[in-house]
Amino acid sequence: MTLNPMCENVETAQGVPLTVTGVAQCKIMKADELLGTASEQFLGKSVKEIKQTILQTLEGHLRAILGTLTVEEVYKDRDQFAALVREVAAPDVGRMGIEILSFTIKDVYDDVQYLASLGKAQTAVVKRDADAGVAEANRDAGIREAECEKSAMDVKYSTDTKIEDNTRMYKLQKANFDQEINTAKAESQLAYELQAAKIRQRIRNEEIQIEVVERRKQIEIESQEVQRKDRELMGTVKLPAEAEAYRVQTMAQGKQCQTIESARAEAERIRKIGSAEAHAIELVGKAEAERMRMKAHVYKQYGDAAIMNIVLESLPKIAAEVAAPLAKTDEIVLIGGNDNITNDVTRLVAQLPPSINALTGVDLSKVLSKIPGAKA
Repeated sequence: MTLNPMCENVETAQGVPLTVTGVAQCKIMKADELLGTASEQFLGKSVKEIKQTILQTLEGHLRAILGTLTVEEVYKDRDQFAALVREVAAPDVGRMGIEILSFTIKDVYDDVQYLASLGKAQTAVVKRDADAGVAEANRDAGIREAECEKSAMDVKYSTDTKIEDNTRMYKLQKANFDQEINTAKAESQLAYELQAAKIRQRIRNEEIQIEVVERRKQIEIESQEVQRKDRELMGTVKLPAEAEAYRVQTMAQGKQCQTIESARAEAERIRKIGSAEAHAIELVGKAEAERMRMKAHVYKQYGDAAIMNIVLESLPKIAAEVAAPLAKTDEIVLIGGNDNITNDVTRLVAQLPPSINALTGVDLSKVLSKIPGAKA
């Protein structure tokens, strides 16, 4: 149960009426004996009546405790005041089977402006202390400011003196510096010219080195260009030429193989033709030999008559062969007399039998001598 006890215009130990409100949390105890006590006290009553009974008990103890405390004790230490109320009221409500779980002072105020006056007095004290503190602070600040101004003036005079001394020293030093500067300028001018000459020489050396490097780079570039042109020539001329040569070589090898195969085929054909011709010649030779053999047999059988027949059959052919050159001659001129012509003709005719004997192996004189009525 949540209860809100309130005591209005209760006089404290100082006779100042105060109004105090609080909040209490209570519950019925569960122990058998205490639960029986609570049942005995509150059986038949409503919750509102139970709350009212407990609330009146708490308010009574709250009034009693307020009468023993001063306003300052109640206002400044509310937790102690609430603990005291809870401690005093707990036995009474406990005998009714009720347990106070918590009790807290909610508000404390009065209608006579005592708390406000107490606050004003405290505020006045605080303001008084604050004003005194401000005045003391202003006083200390003025004294400190005066001391600071005095220190500042001393520092200023000392600083001005030092400034004048430093100015004089500065001018003296400046004069010395100017002399040293002018001397240094003259020396630096000469050193500058010398250094400029050295720098120009160094720059010229660097330029020469740069030209050398550029020339080397140019040579490298030209060498790379030559290599590039070689690669280009290799790619555009040499490699295509090698490819063409390889193609021609391959074609030549193919033609060579073709020619070799053709030659082999032709040789085989010629060999076979030669073999056939040799066989034919062999057959012809055998036939001719057989014919000659048969001729020889006939010659042997018929003797000189057969030979004479052959010679006579051959004479026209011999005469034709002898006369063939003469047939191409348009005119024959014989130089000499009639006797010479006769001698030449006689000599020509006399040479015929030896010639025929040389051509045919037949002695024409002997054959003619064997013919009846013929004269050698």
